[in-house]
Amino acid sequence: MANDALERSIDWLIARQSSQGWWSGELETNVTMTAEQILLYRFLGLELAPIRDAAIRHMLGCQRADGSWALYYDGPADLSTTIEAYVALKVLGHDTARGEMERARGVITRMGGLAQARVFTKIWLALFGVYPWDGIPSLPPEMIYFPLWMPFNVYDFACWARGTVAPLTIVVSKRPVRPLGVDVGEVIVPGTQDAMHHVPGSGWMWWLDGALKIYDRINGNRLRAAAMRKMTAWIVERQEADGTWGGIQPPWVYSLIALDLMGRGPDDPVVRKGLDGFDRFIINDADGWRVQACMSPVWDTAWALRALALAGLTHEHPVMQRAVAWLLREQIPNDAPGDWRERSDFKAGNGWAFEFDNDAYPDIDDTAVVILALIDAGEPAIVGNAVESGTAWTLAMRSRNGGWAAFDRDNTRELLYRMPFADFGALIDPPTEDVTAHVGEMLAFLGRDTRDADVASVVTYLRATQRTDGSWWGRWGVNFIYGTWCAISALGALQTGHDMTERGAAWLIAKQNADGGWGESCHSYVDESFAGVGASTASQTAWAVNALQIAGLGNHAATQRGLAYLKETQTHDGTWEEPYFTGTGFPRDFYLNYHLYRHVFPMMALATEKRDSIEFVTRETDGRQLHLR
Repeated sequence: MANDALERSIDWLIARQSSQGWWSGELETNVTMTAEQILLYRFLGLELAPIRDAAIRHMLGCQRADGSWALYYDGPADLSTTIEAYVALKVLGHDTARGEMERARGVITRMGGLAQARVFTKIWLALFGVYPWDGIPSLPPEMIYFPLWMPFNVYDFACWARGTVAPLTIVVSKRPVRPLGVDVGEVIVPGTQDAMHHVPGSGWMWWLDGALKIYDRINGNRLRAAAMRKMTAWIVERQEADGTWGGIQPPWVYSLIALDLMGRGPDDPVVRKGLDGFDRFIINDADGWRVQACMSPVWDTAWALRALALAGLTHEHPVMQRAVAWLLREQIPNDAPGDWRERSDFKAGNGWAFEFDNDAYPDIDDTAVVILALIDAGEPAIVGNAVESGTAWTLAMRSRNGGWAAFDRDNTRELLYRMPFADFGALIDPPTEDVTAHVGEMLAFLGRDTRDADVASVVTYLRATQRTDGSWWGRWGVNFIYGTWCAISALGALQTGHDMTERGAAWLIAKQNADGGWGESCHSYVDESFAGVGASTASQTAWAVNALQIAGLGNHAATQRGLAYLKETQTHDGTWEEPYFTGTGFPRDFYLNYHLYRHVFPMMALATEKRDSIEFVTRETDGRQLHLR
């Protein structure tokens, strides 16, 4: 049965490879992506009729019985998400007398209405005069002049926040108001109107915001006008080849709004390219019309390759050759521009990005996993140069504390969180356990051991960040199950830190559910007592099982029960169902359901069982010892 389950999963995955060699599963998020797209179209005066019915179907399909919308499947009601969905439905002309709209209004009122929403929701509604601009925190475009050493310069922000804050400095300074076309005053709870005219908070940053608002009102401010022009040029320079900004929704939509406010209409080439770029990110099927926040082809392809290699496909197989060739083409050229260069003089290599075309933002996590995939699945003579170049770039991105972040080096200025604006999402990109672990695993596959300074740094970092209960936090996957799997994978590959691995494995065993699986809710980011607690999922079960296999516990009862859960829950066509969100965008605020996670990770656990690969074998590749599971 084990082999049958594995073979079905192999067939399912191969059948979904693109003709160019990549895989890319849907990247499901909450309904705000679609709601904000509708508001963007309304702000820009674009036609909504063609998407009306399908968008309504999608948003209502995500609504829960109580009338609310959540940040993730089976999560608690989220006020801001509910407000944005309700307003978008009303803009589309959905009947407000219907029960689902009445229930949504009830949720909004009970939770305090627009006055209690996050700042991004307030900004969206300020664009249409529903929320007063006086109550929006100031974001001066003059920060484009700040040098790197100065707090609040644009490069202090993580790349995703940087790309969002930059256009918002123009939007917030311009304070536009355009017709929404409908009255949505009901999202404001009576008695809260006066409070909406004041930025909440206290302390010196709050007083600074007040001073900035006085400065904002100076007519004929030449410095402000020049700063907005310079910021506009900065934005235009960072548009990707596919029309996006950073390949993610927030910088993209706010950049289009900012450009529009700076006089660039729908026929402007940059704006036109940006609008056309949405075509690749939009899905319209039986579940309705929706917008993906981003896409994950490089990440998905690397993990698919690793799963297939673990399952026994060799580099001679056409499926592997197509995928390897595509990944090699996706490596970003050594001389390509990128914000990471602002704090680095490194020139001798580059990495891979998450998506098809976001070449301005290579990331360490993708690069490490791609290198692992190329070692697993590629012919050494073909992949050697790319592996060497990507490795050099990755090691150059190590932060001063010995760990690795996702996109930048030493992006750790926590002062940003004192801003009145900072009520949603991660603003900085500090080193994390999971990314550092992937780098450690990569180094092991390159034949490095604990005598190597970078390996020693990885091991020291993982020891310092292991929690007293034995687990590790997960930044980019939910959550402690993911972080613990990543850390054990690195330590197992490096054949060190056995005491850490034992404690991590013991924690995983203690968290197994009665059905044999593992699960963890996104709520563990809010309340750590929920670490490792949640309904069983295919991806999280696979992470736990694979971690136990790597820890040398492949025959342990917990591992065997986990494998049985995966086999019993596999669908007839060879994959798994998983409505739960097990990927992380911003802890506490934004989560992801990678539709390929439910497949590739269970497949890896099944392949590891088949190969009995808790032991490592070695082979010679390009004159180096590469460690393979």
